[in-house]
Amino acid sequence: MPLEQLLALAGFVVVMTGTPGPNNMMLLASGANFGFRRSLPHIFGITVGCQILLVAVALGIGQLLSLYPLLDSVLKVLCGLALIYLAWTLVRPTKVLPASGEVKVARPLTFLQAAMFQWVNPKAWLMMITAIATYTEPTAMLSSLAVIALFFAIIGIPCISTWNLFGATLRVFLQDTRRARLFNVTMAVLLLGSMYPLLR
Repeated sequence: MPLEQLLALAGFVVVMTGTPGPNNMMLLASGANFGFRRSLPHIFGITVGCQILLVAVALGIGQLLSLYPLLDSVLKVLCGLALIYLAWTLVRPTKVLPASGEVKVARPLTFLQAAMFQWVNPKAWLMMITAIATYTEPTAMLSSLAVIALFFAIIGIPCISTWNLFGATLRVFLQDTRRARLFNVTMAVLLLGSMYPLLR
């Protein structure tokens, strides 16, 4: 991959793994209730589950994209629209959650539970489909898939761990509407920047 595409991929991974979603909300609650060490199986389960999902998506979508170049273009347009929609959802006016809305769980998720959850997590599906459609070359599928998987591991683990480590502090921080809006606008700009490969 050329350098500009690697930078765009890095920005995409930061935004997708670092912004609110089902995984990060659960890690936030897990960090607040059980601490970092007890949440490690949850963190690594998310990572491995996403890697398996990435490969599964690549095996099906990658072959279709090789056989039908028009489908590649259509999928890129759909992915671009999805990214624009996600950016819009980030900059919409945020609402302060009442204290009673705090998520409480009985015990942290196990490694297997966290890994299996990715198969029903719409954000995980969107991440992997978008990553495959945007950052892979059908003629070099294996090498580009390896780069994507590596980026999701080395960038994704610190991003999701941050939600766990600083969950309680982050929750308080984002309850301030102005700070939450600044954070979301920044994430939306990064998300739109990750569309660069779609525009080439």
